[in-house]
Amino acid sequence: MKKEKLTKEEEVVLKLNKNKIIIGIPKETSFQEDRICLSPESVGVLTSDNITVFIEEGAGLGANFSDSDYSENGAVIVSSSDVYKKSNLILKVEPPTIEEVKLMKENQILISALQIKAINKNYLQKLLDKKITAIAFEYMEDEVGEISIVRAMSEIAGNTSILIASEYLSNVNEGKGLMLGGISGVPSAEIVVLGAGTVGEFASRAAIGLGASVKVFDNHLYKLRRLKNNLNSNIYTSTLQPKLLSKCLRRADVVIGALRGDFGRTPCVVFEDMIKQMKERSVIIDVSIDQGGCFETSRLTTHSNPVFINNEVIHYCVPNITSRVARTASNALSNILLPVVLNILKFNNFESCLKEFKGLKKGVYIYNGMLSNKNVSDWYDIDCYDINSLLD
Repeated sequence: MKKEKLTKEEEVVLKLNKNKIIIGIPKETSFQEDRICLSPESVGVLTSDNITVFIEEGAGLGANFSDSDYSENGAVIVSSSDVYKKSNLILKVEPPTIEEVKLMKENQILISALQIKAINKNYLQKLLDKKITAIAFEYMEDEVGEISIVRAMSEIAGNTSILIASEYLSNVNEGKGLMLGGISGVPSAEIVVLGAGTVGEFASRAAIGLGASVKVFDNHLYKLRRLKNNLNSNIYTSTLQPKLLSKCLRRADVVIGALRGDFGRTPCVVFEDMIKQMKERSVIIDVSIDQGGCFETSRLTTHSNPVFINNEVIHYCVPNITSRVARTASNALSNILLPVVLNILKFNNFESCLKEFKGLKKGVYIYNGMLSNKNVSDWYDIDCYDINSLLD
């Protein structure tokens, strides 16, 4: 990682003036993405402080926020090109596409997801060439060191996965006709959760709340201990022992795949011969499908055609489950991003803001057109500058 300071010719100070800055929120164009970064109420907080907010026409419709909801809160409804060409600060859920990057102007600040595994080196170079300062949801920390956006979306995905499972157990969706919690004299459904991270924890929490019997598997003992402590429950936990897992799968009515790969593809831990032994019309929800999935039989599905049947087992493999509840997810994003924007606007320049808010600084992966994140540098083999040296 390079440590040297910039020359005077290379230095650019990002000036911030809340009375002149324009915040732009474009419409998401990525497949199945219905979320938006700020709710109308959050936009109202900004505009009441004389901050200009541009919203692309129709940007909130996926989350059931109309253009009038935003205009009534002081936003200016504009075209896509105006959002990118006239805004100083862009707030976006998914990373901008190549076409959208072409519309951006130099020295803009971009706050969005990075999705390092989904983009390529050519895409990253175009952001660098535009001298963009880019902040990633995946690296941005709050005041207690939590990557709050990732956690919030994981909580939603975990809760939602159990509600989806309940739908596909019902007769209406040609399921087994089971209720998750059962009643007196009737046993509850058995749920196996693969992964004890945030998704697994909140899937387990929701399932227990509905009265289901839950078993959690993970190879990280500290995650299993944390989950039991957080749930305040003597829940069944185990490491991923194939024979024991296979035995539990044979009895399961629902299996939630919530494993994440530390780097790269999610490990596949449930193979087809295991799935062949599962109950007919049992349900698999593969939340890990965006990283390849943890079931050998998984394949990508969509919100419009979400399930398929393999070996008489119902598979739900839709990536980006949080977009299924886009309004809740958008409100969660808004709760996190509004304070970030307000903190940025407290300062006359972006350098001072980053020096004050260390968690925001950790989210910066491009600063004034220079790569400043070691993970991204290693992934794409591009020279990296130390962010602290750039800010000195």
